[in-house]
Amino acid sequence: TPGGKGGWFCTTPMVAVSRNIGRKRALEMLLTGDTIHAHTAAEWGLINRVVPPEQLVEESQRLLEAATRGSFISKGMGKQAYYTQIDLPQHQAYAYAMEVMAAASQVPDAQEGMHAFLEKRKANFKQPS
Repeated sequence: TPGGKGGWFCTTPMVAVSRNIGRKRALEMLLTGDTIHAHTAAEWGLINRVVPPEQLVEESQRLLEAATRGSFISKGMGKQAYYTQIDLPQHQAYAYAMEVMAAASQVPDAQEGMHAFLEKRKANFKQPS
């Protein structure tokens, strides 16, 4: 992060960086302020993929469409469950995930998804308001 080169250490980016790459790499980035190439960022796990600049808009649109298809309610519950379980010990994470899965099965969009699957039709999920 650029603060490593100046007089104001970048503590807020430090949180995300230190949780996504190893300590040695994180400290090097934070202390030096040096930039890294996109392919290096992908290798280190800071980003998911690298695409040529001319494909950026198309790939961004594809990812957005893929990430938002399906039930918004289900996606929201899943995202909240992900962040809740991530720092729990594994046995507690499984117990929590089972509770969420059982509760989620009672949500109208889950019922619609099950019916649509059994009836071999496209599901009609509620749109966010």
